[in-house]
Amino acid sequence: MLRQALTLYGLTVIAVGSCIGSGIFATPGQIVQAVPNAVLVLLAWVLGGALALTGALTFSELGGMFPRSGGVYVYLREAYGDLAAFLYGWIILLVVNSGALAGLSAAFAEYISIFFPDMGEKSKVVVAAITVLALTAFNALGVQVSQALSGVFTGLKLLAIGGIIAVGFLLGSAEQVGLKFSLSKGVPESWATALLTALIGVLFSVGGWHHASYVAGEAIDAQRTVPRAMTLGVLIVMVTYLLVNIAYMLLLPLEEIAHTTRVASDALGQVTPWGGQAVAAAVALSIFGTLSIYTMSAPRIYFAMAVDGIFFRALAWVHPRWRTPVLAMSVQALWAVGVLLFFGGLFEHIIIFVTFADALFMGLAGAALFVLRWKRPKAERPVRVWGYPIVPAIFVLISAIFAVNTLLERPEQALPGLGLLATGGVVFFALAKSRPQ
Repeated sequence: MLRQALTLYGLTVIAVGSCIGSGIFATPGQIVQAVPNAVLVLLAWVLGGALALTGALTFSELGGMFPRSGGVYVYLREAYGDLAAFLYGWIILLVVNSGALAGLSAAFAEYISIFFPDMGEKSKVVVAAITVLALTAFNALGVQVSQALSGVFTGLKLLAIGGIIAVGFLLGSAEQVGLKFSLSKGVPESWATALLTALIGVLFSVGGWHHASYVAGEAIDAQRTVPRAMTLGVLIVMVTYLLVNIAYMLLLPLEEIAHTTRVASDALGQVTPWGGQAVAAAVALSIFGTLSIYTMSAPRIYFAMAVDGIFFRALAWVHPRWRTPVLAMSVQALWAVGVLLFFGGLFEHIIIFVTFADALFMGLAGAALFVLRWKRPKAERPVRVWGYPIVPAIFVLISAIFAVNTLLERPEQALPGLGLLATGGVVFFALAKSRPQ
């Protein structure tokens, strides 16, 4: 049995740390390109945060109903049955989380190489692989270790971003960079369409708060702490992202932000000669913290699948001393390293599918609230979503729009994803036949 030791603090830092990775350092330029107006840029971040908040509020009721390991997987299983839940875990293991681990670890090694100029490409791969394996090993030592590790690195990354915000507000100049909050300049003719385009980068940056639900089986008073942690996590991330974007705009003109992929580095470079290395250290720290959480959280899905009897039974094994699902964590780590070593060049091709699959299953999980209110009207609900049915309907609708739009606009990337889901269906029924009756 897993050890119940995660507090509200620990769950909240997991929610925050899962969101704040490399996105806030990489996507601001793309967002400004889509909407080159300060008001619309901040509006895009507010809308993205609000959409994430509708998701957190929706999942708060589901998390209160099912305080078990696996989170989203559990909600899907309770609402739609084993197949839908299995396909979610299948995609998370094969592509979404393992691919994220591979990509993030490669990015971590890239930023580390700034401090070691002689590091070659092979060395970067080795550093990335060792990072994933080492963090998995540390997190396997117990959920208390994971909570401490997450707390330290989430705190450090917030401190680093706080430093950028402080520099922007103290040394930046609204007059110098022309930061005028007006809709009279830089507003695209099709501003609504442009805003939707900008939201892609925003939603990429605010995603991850639901990782707190994966570890619900190890939370203290999970019915209350898990819902609160997801909501608190989104609110903290929203405020942080708004402040850091204002700081960027105080230090750089919008035109420069739109044409850089290193906005934080360029922004600090305006006021300090060591800005580049400081930002490299901050980004590396931020990515490392996210890697730590991802190596720990998602394996609880594979563990829950095995416990439920719809995946390989061995993955349900819990270490007798550490009380962690060591085999499930190891399988994910080894698969992620394999993806890193052999398919590293394909990351840019699978990112569209990852976005598509994530939107599809998040929408289905949100819709599970409506299904379960109909199927189980008298079930215990320690938390009831605020604004029902409007709040969950907004989350489901936006998720569906993103999934359908991706399928229509980028079918070459989305359709292979549907093929992978079909393969998962074949595996599901093959495993079902092999189970003892």
